[in-house]
Amino acid sequence: MSTDDLRAQYEAYPYPARDPADERKRLVTGSPSHLDEVNHFVFGGRLDFAKPLDVLVAGGGTGDATIMIAQQLADAGNPGTVTYIDLSDASRAIAEARAKARGLTNLRFLRGSLLELEGPDQEKLGSFDYIDCCGVLHHLDSPPAGLASLERALKPGGGLGIMVYAPLGRTGVYPMQAALRAMTQGMTPQDKVALARRLLGALPQTNWLNRNPFLTDHRTSDANLYDLLLHSCDRPYTVPELAELAEGAGLAVSALIEPARYEPSTWVKDPRLLKRLDGLSWLERAAWAEQVSGGMTKHIAYLVRPDTLDGAVARPDGPEAVPVLRDLDGPATAKAIPPGGVLEAELAGAVVPLPLPRLAGPMLARIDGRTSLGDLHAAVAAATGGTLPWETFKTQFDQLFAALNGVGKMLLRRPTA
Repeated sequence: MSTDDLRAQYEAYPYPARDPADERKRLVTGSPSHLDEVNHFVFGGRLDFAKPLDVLVAGGGTGDATIMIAQQLADAGNPGTVTYIDLSDASRAIAEARAKARGLTNLRFLRGSLLELEGPDQEKLGSFDYIDCCGVLHHLDSPPAGLASLERALKPGGGLGIMVYAPLGRTGVYPMQAALRAMTQGMTPQDKVALARRLLGALPQTNWLNRNPFLTDHRTSDANLYDLLLHSCDRPYTVPELAELAEGAGLAVSALIEPARYEPSTWVKDPRLLKRLDGLSWLERAAWAEQVSGGMTKHIAYLVRPDTLDGAVARPDGPEAVPVLRDLDGPATAKAIPPGGVLEAELAGAVVPLPLPRLAGPMLARIDGRTSLGDLHAAVAAATGGTLPWETFKTQFDQLFAALNGVGKMLLRRPTA
């Protein structure tokens, strides 16, 4: 696959399909690279938002990650800069229009390849505290070379957020890619899409793509169809293969998102079976969960250098930690759940129950992203009208945190000097 092939695809079909006018009504958020998530899983919750966070979005496409983190940095008053780099002029034009619609000024847009960050034809970029590379590495001829290039651009103590495709949840994709490759040689991108849609309409019921409930995006836009079925290079990764890719670039996996996807007990409830997994490392348990769940179409991972791995992920291990809710209205949720109630979350095509502790309501009603665990303890004790030992509070908070952090709804910050 050549750079010219990639550029031709994304000039014809900028990906993902976005309309800059939509910026007036919503901010597209997700993972990786949500600012609170980056803080939690890369910097141990210790980011000082008053100091510049320099960010690179490598292979920025039409701008989802770029716009999200730039807007969040602006909202937080952080003086950092987000640098976007991509091969496609058409994709970059959409990303720039989205930034203009929001009035964002903390961005710079460059044309280029993540493989040429230090090349003679590429403007000197400098180094970065955080690098986003979402949906790009698996489309390179040499993903190890791509990740190694990004690692060299990383400042000491920094980290990356990546997304790569996973094979098991994409059952049916690769035979269809091969079938279409045999039929579309020499065709224009537009003619390839037309032929692919014709073939999709003629498939037998036995076709595995037709029977895969986890893949539907190709029905919504031509850009999504091209990315799924007509891409010239697409190499998925299992959890062990992802860990090996990271290690080859001098990096380590600090987290897989969302954590509950990769916990065996999410998928299998039989304690006798789960007991057989005792002694496995967390990555080995994650690999087992991937094999059993069957529905993972991608892996979202945060990577850091091994020397910072121990402190990369924030833990609720003291009264100074500050819980932060993501995309969850704490007071409204508190009103909706009875003591000891259950929330439900969707993970990889399955609805997962989240049992909550008795004090979940009083806690959620008071979590505002500023209140420390120590102050939360005091407030909950006062609201419940009785003595509440720290150990009792902490046990219940840990249960709440495990449930909500597992599905990406609660993160932590820590005080900075």
